[in-house]
Parts: sequence; C-alpha cells; structure tokens
Amino acid sequence: MKASEMNIEALVTDGYEALDFSQYTAEDVRGALAAEDVQPEGFKALLSPAARPFLEQMAQKASRLTREHFGVNIQLYTPIYIANYCVNHCAYCGFNCTNHIKRAKLTPEEIEHEAQCIANTGLTDILLLTGESRRHSDVDYIAEGVRILDRYFSSIGIEVYPMHVEEYEKVHEAGADYLSVYQETYDRTVYDEVHLSGPKKDYSYRFNAPERGLLAGFRGVSIGALLGLSDFRKDAYCTGMHGWYLQRKYPHAEIGFSVPRLRPYANSGAYKSLVHDADLLQVMLAYRIFMPFAGVNISTRESRSFRDNVITLAPTKMSAGVNTGVGGHDGERKGEAQFEISDDRSVEEARAFLASKGLQVVFNDYVRAF
Repeated sequence: MKASEMNIEALVTDGYEALDFSQYTAEDVRGALAAEDVQPEGFKALLSPAARPFLEQMAQKASRLTREHFGVNIQLYTPIYIANYCVNHCAYCGFNCTNHIKRAKLTPEEIEHEAQCIANTGLTDILLLTGESRRHSDVDYIAEGVRILDRYFSSIGIEVYPMHVEEYEKVHEAGADYLSVYQETYDRTVYDEVHLSGPKKDYSYRFNAPERGLLAGFRGVSIGALLGLSDFRKDAYCTGMHGWYLQRKYPHAEIGFSVPRLRPYANSGAYKSLVHDADLLQVMLAYRIFMPFAGVNISTRESRSFRDNVITLAPTKMSAGVNTGVGGHDGERKGEAQFEISDDRSVEEARAFLASKGLQVVFNDYVRAF
C-alpha cells in the first residue's frame, strides 16, 4: 500500500479488542531490545507484562537513543488557557458541560496581558487551549488569540476542538505551528461510554484531526491517550501506531507523544483503572525505543518526583510555570481549572533542576521562515 493511500484509522483501531500482550515472552523482549529498527511486534513486546523485569535495560537503551537524537536538550513550555466553556459531556473532564464550575473567556486584552506575564519568565514556546465550544471560542477567536501570542512567542501550539482542514489553515496562517489532539482512548466501546454527548462523541472525526492538521500545514502533531480510561497497554500501543503511520504518510512531520494519566478534577469520581508509575515508565521507554526520533512530553499531571526520576531517560519536553485555569499567570484566575497539577515549579525552578541533572534547557528549537 502506498503511504498516500493509508487509512490510518482502520490500520490502528481494527483489532483493538484482539490485542493480547500476554503472548509475549522474555525472549521476545530481548529481541526487541537488540533490534536496531523495532517493528510493531517488538513494540508490543516492550509494552507487555514480560518486559517489566527489563525496565533497567529498556531505560538504558531509551536514554542512549534520546541522547543520540536530542542531545542533552529539554524544551520548556507552558499552557495558556483562554477559555473553559465546553459543550461536551465527558465523564472524566473538569470542563464537562454539566459541571457547575466558574466559566470564563479571556478578552484579547486579557490574552495579551497573560502573554506578557508568561514571556517575562523567558519562555518562547506556548500551548493555547480552550474548552471545546465553537459558540464561545470560534475559529476567528482562536486565530486572534494566536496572532496575539505571535507577538511574544516563537512557537505556538494549539489544543482545541478538532477542526476542518480549512479552519486549521486559518489558525496556522495566524501563527500556530504545532497541533495537539488526544484521542483519550482508542477503545471504541469505552470512548462511547465516557463521551456521553457533544461533538467529541464522534470518534472518527477526532481520530483524523492530526492528519487534517498536517494537511493544513502544521509542522508537527502531538498525540496521546488518557491512560486509565481503558487498558493502558492497548491505548499506548494504538497511540504509538497512530504516530508510526502518521510518520510514514507524512515523513516531514514532527511526531510527539504525550503520556497523561487521569488526574482529579472538579466533581471527579473514581479512576476507571489505576496506572502505576512503573506502567507509565514502561510506556515512555517503549515509545522512545520504537520511535527514536519522536518527541516525548511529560506534563505537570505527573508528580515532581516522577518527573525528576524519568527526565533523563525519554522526555524531550516538559511544562513549567503551569496554570490550568483560565488566566492566572498574573495570580488572578478567571475560570476554573481543567485538572489539578502535581508539579507547581516555576520556570526558574525547573531550569535550575534540569541544569543540576546535566541537561540543557531549550526555550526555542524552531525558527519560522517569514
């Protein structure tokens, strides 16, 4: 099959239910660790229970590959939430439209004020987020927000509702260059169960959003599953394969993985399944070994101690100075947060820590041609 003819959704999700990680053995894991170019079967082995005794060997290989492809560089960024209105009823999210939380939407002047506060920390990489409501945060509003951020930052990512190609083109032309879209879970049954109503209930439209972003001109995409919604091994495998096929269909694209776990949020209930630190570590190491050139982002959903312990192994990017509420970088939050963070270090504290680990903090790894 030609790359241009790939139906990535079918390739990734057909067969989700049949995935069986119990069939892999220690010998399969050793074979994957010895391979120069790990294939999907080797990736499965690295995610399997059989790989758990090999975490040290996986960590050594992942660390070597990270240094070979990214040096000792870690890029710092922070999110800016400009609105938290949402029309989706997602059972796991603080922005859930049925939650009675303080909603807010920043004006252009307030966006600029937030941008100035963030830029004063030295950061040049920013991620713009909204709740998923086209009525409250239409494409023109998001594009205007991007144009404001473009005055202060050299790299602008967006994490908003999925768009059509022409809408992504409009936001890209305004200055956004990177797109984050998380499928949450690749399990169609669970996806339908946790997305009770709203546009997000359309599994396929969300799945194909990263590809539409690349068609619109974005230089890269970040994808991920919210680990804990369903079987974390299956979701991690499908995330990896999603990125693998995107890389083959669009060789120029930068592919990044994020590894978020469920976190407490407003009116939250119990976790569906618990993902332990060792589980998350295994996933991150498997991503690095499977796709050595891919970025790996470790967010403030994770504890300071966990981030500190894994930062030299697989991550290439981490957030700092984070506020997941609307506004708030000046100390005045205008809307409630999407979830609770676990690592509240400032940009300066994060930079000092990374330097102590022998890592080079990067504020800008991309220069746009004007």
